[in-house]
Amino acid sequence: MSSSPLLEASSKKGGWSWVRKVVDVEEAKGQLLFAVPMILTNVSYYAITLVSVMFAGHLGDVELAGATLGNSWGTVTGMALMTGLSGALETLCGQGYGAKLYRLLGIYLQSSIITSTFFAILVSILWYFSEPVLIWLHQEPEVARMAALYLLYLIPGLFAYGYLQCILRFLQTQTVVLPLVVCSIVPLLIHVGLTYLLVHVFGIGFKGTSIAGSISLWISVFMLAVYIKWSKKFRYTWEGFSMEAFHHVLPSMKLAVPSAVMVCFEYWAFEILVLLAGLMPNSELSTSLIAMCVNTEAVTYMITYGFSAAVSTRVSNEIGAGNIEKAKNAVTVTLKLSVFLAATVVLILSFGHNIWASMFSSSQAIIQEYAYMAPFVAGSILFDSAQGVLSGVSRGCGWQHLAAWTNLVAFYLIGMPLALLFAFKLEFYAKGLWLGLICGLFCQFCTLLVITLRTEWHRLKLQEDEAVLV
Repeated sequence: MSSSPLLEASSKKGGWSWVRKVVDVEEAKGQLLFAVPMILTNVSYYAITLVSVMFAGHLGDVELAGATLGNSWGTVTGMALMTGLSGALETLCGQGYGAKLYRLLGIYLQSSIITSTFFAILVSILWYFSEPVLIWLHQEPEVARMAALYLLYLIPGLFAYGYLQCILRFLQTQTVVLPLVVCSIVPLLIHVGLTYLLVHVFGIGFKGTSIAGSISLWISVFMLAVYIKWSKKFRYTWEGFSMEAFHHVLPSMKLAVPSAVMVCFEYWAFEILVLLAGLMPNSELSTSLIAMCVNTEAVTYMITYGFSAAVSTRVSNEIGAGNIEKAKNAVTVTLKLSVFLAATVVLILSFGHNIWASMFSSSQAIIQEYAYMAPFVAGSILFDSAQGVLSGVSRGCGWQHLAAWTNLVAFYLIGMPLALLFAFKLEFYAKGLWLGLICGLFCQFCTLLVITLRTEWHRLKLQEDEAVLV
C-alpha cells in the first residue's frame, strides 16, 4: 500500500510529462474554457441570419437567391465592419481591466457604441439603395430587388449587431463568457419560432425572414443589457451612462478604424474570389465550387475565432497588468492549440470531403471537383488558423494598423494578382484562385509572425500603459 502513491506519481509523470513539455497545460485549459463558449456564441449569431436565409429558400428560387445575395452583401458591407470596429475594445478594455482601471471599461464601451451607431447610419443609407448598386454590379435585376428588400428590413438588426459586438468585447475582456452563450442561443431558438410565425402564420412572407432577424438580434442586446445592469460583477466596470464617453470617441477610433479595415480586407478577399469564379468558362460550377470552399473556410474559422478572442483577452489583460512573460506564454500556447485543431479539421476534411460536399450539393460533378480542391482548402485552413490567432494578438496589443497594412499587401498586392495569374493566365481556374489565396494567407501569417517575434514587449507595455491612461 505504501508504494501506491509512488506508482501513481510515476504514472502521472510518464503519462503527462511529454504533454507539459509541449504546452502549458494550465494555460491551455484556461484558454479552452474561454474559447469554447466564444465559439458557441459566434456560431449562434451566425446561425440567426442563416436560418432567415433557409426560410427564404423554401419560398422559392428567387427568394433564396435574393436572401443569399442580401446576406452576403450585408455581411461584407455591414456585419464585418461592425465586428471590426468593436476590435478597439479588445485593446482598450482588455488592458484597462488588466491595469485595474475598471471605470474606464464602461466609458470605452459607450464610446465604441457611439462609433458603431455613426457607421451603422452610413451603412444603412447604402443598404437602402442596394438595388441600384447591385444592378450596377451586374446582378440579376429581380434577385437584386429581393436582396434590397431583405436588407431594408434588416437595417434595425445592423444597429443591434453593432451593439452586440461592443457588449461582447466588453464582457470578453473581463473573461465573462458563459452568459454570452445563453444570450445568443436563447435568441437563436426564439428566432426559429418567430421566423416561422412571421413567414407562414402571419403571412408576411419574404419580408418576415429579415424582420425576424432584426428582432432576434435586439432580443440578445436587451438580454445582455439587463445582465450588465443588474449583475454585481460589473458594479465597478459599469457605472451608468456618462458624457465623458464622447471625449474618448476620436481617440478610440484610432484603433477602431484600422481594426475594421483589417477585418474587412480579409472578408472582401474571399467574396472577390466568388465574383471572379463567375468569370470562368464553366461559371456555374466554378462559382458553386468556390462558394463551397469559402463556406468551409468560414465554418472552420469559427473555431479559430474562439482562440483568437482568448489570446486577445489574455494578452491585453496581462500587458495591462504588467505581466509580459505571461502574455508571451499565452501567445505560444494559443498558436500550438490552433495548429493542433486546424490539423484535426484538415484530417477530417481529407477523409470526409465527399460527405461534406454532399451537404451543399447533390451534383456528382461538383462533389468530384471539390475532392480535387480539398488539399488546397486544407492548406488554407492551416494558415488561416495560425494567422487568426496572430490577428488576435494584434488586437490585444493595439497593432491594428500594422495588421491592416499586412492584410492589404498580403491579399491585394500578392494574393489576388497571383490568383488572377494562376486562374486565368495559367488556366488552373478554381484551383488557381484558391492557390492565390493560399499565397496571400501565407504572406499574412509570416508577416504577423515576424511582427510578434520581433516585438520589444517591455517597451510595448510602457506605450500601451500610456494609451490606456489617455
